[in-house]
Amino acid sequence: MTEEHSISQKLEDVTALYEITRELASSLDLRECLEKTMQVLHEKKQMVNGTVTIVNPISGKLEIEIAHGIDPENMKRGTYKIGEGITGRVVSTGEPVLVPQISEEPLFLNRTGARESEQLKKKSFLCVPIKDGRNIIGALSVDCSYPDGIDEQANTDLQYLTVLSSIIAQTVIRIQTVNRETEQLHIENRKLKRELSEKNRINDIIGNSSSMQEVFEMIHRVVDSNATVLLRGESGTGKTLVAKALHYNGKRHNKPFVSVNCSALPETLLESEIFGHEKGAFTGAIEQKIGRFEMAEGGTLFLDEIGEISNSVQIKLLNVVQERTFQRLGSTKSITCDVRLVTATNRDLERAIEQKIFREDLYYRLNVFPIYMPPLRERRTDILLIAEFFLEKFARENNKDISRISTSAIDMLIQYHWPGNVRELQNCMERAVLICDTDTISSIHLPPTLQTSRSSKKKTTLSFTEAVENFEKELIIEGLKRNNGNQTKTAKDLETSLRIINYKIHQYNINPRSYKI
Repeated sequence: MTEEHSISQKLEDVTALYEITRELASSLDLRECLEKTMQVLHEKKQMVNGTVTIVNPISGKLEIEIAHGIDPENMKRGTYKIGEGITGRVVSTGEPVLVPQISEEPLFLNRTGARESEQLKKKSFLCVPIKDGRNIIGALSVDCSYPDGIDEQANTDLQYLTVLSSIIAQTVIRIQTVNRETEQLHIENRKLKRELSEKNRINDIIGNSSSMQEVFEMIHRVVDSNATVLLRGESGTGKTLVAKALHYNGKRHNKPFVSVNCSALPETLLESEIFGHEKGAFTGAIEQKIGRFEMAEGGTLFLDEIGEISNSVQIKLLNVVQERTFQRLGSTKSITCDVRLVTATNRDLERAIEQKIFREDLYYRLNVFPIYMPPLRERRTDILLIAEFFLEKFARENNKDISRISTSAIDMLIQYHWPGNVRELQNCMERAVLICDTDTISSIHLPPTLQTSRSSKKKTTLSFTEAVENFEKELIIEGLKRNNGNQTKTAKDLETSLRIINYKIHQYNINPRSYKI
């Protein structure tokens, strides 16, 4: 190479590097600026198939961020484990690699299928790590032609790519930081909106009691994450409503919400329903069917009554939770899924583990973020709120002008033990609205099970005085919590006098200071 040609080459290299640096410094779209970078390398340096792979912080795998000249479908196949193939080895060791001829390198995996032609197989492959300080966050690779074999020019190109990779690293970190900050602002914005909205309702979940406030707090903490949620509680406590709240109030709200009741289907049908099946997988499988995991892609899959699934389904579900992959019945092809999993049960899973009917490893995978739904008998201050909500709902649906619940009916509602929880209260209020011909729900409109204390079959019977004391105590505690332990504000909130509140606080041995935030 003549000195004049060498100077010209260096000038072109500097010019190309300037164009690339300008693109990388001015963009907030990582793929767009990397695509332009690879285009410059192709045009100015005759480096083809320019590819940038970045380590996914969640899966820990190398994934192609951009690959110049490779279609999106082939790009999806370009996923590597750390240490796998040439690219994986570069990320693992942090050392650049120069492969003289692609076709003669057994470690070259060609997962994208971009080097199938004989001409491309004869090219050389250059790959350098992308480093953020000591941390290796990805790799930059290109194909080059060296007709005279590996010479000084090849080593120069490798050094050039090493310089370029450091600039790319700075860009990746800058854009990822901006994206994280933007996402954090979105989360804070959603959080503020939730706080400004009606506190005591998430979708149709209603409650003022301390136990329900804890449920709302738990929902808010996990709603924007991808963590698996396990909803515990008796039948009818509103677990399905919480599952929907987690989906529709979170970042996946624009994607599907898919629900499966695991106790409603036999084992063979349940497996097919969840994972899908291929044509001919079993008798009656006359065509291919996609499962609920595929239907819920990008969204949320709610598996109700998870404690009822068989051992074989448990094993397959464990694999999905661990690897995020599954196979349709009758297929050997693994399907990758991005689904937020929410499960629910009214069974004692710990006892089921002891009895060897529920897998312990699956339990720990599902129990990442448990939320306990309290039974209605443990949140009696919410009974009237919920009853009035259903009264308004069913009166509107049935075009009836019913505006209130009588005192005697309220007493019956509050004293009843509600074995069917909120679902039973809902049915009770719907029946009452249907048979009521006045503007007030009276005790005669309530079901016979509420009419007498004997028919309610209470496990423990409270006297009238004890029931009133418990009710008053819970009301005062809830008021103190809402008002940060301030007794004056609590009295105003409960529409009574400060003297009465002070008297009741001493009577029930309540410590207001314990409710200060």
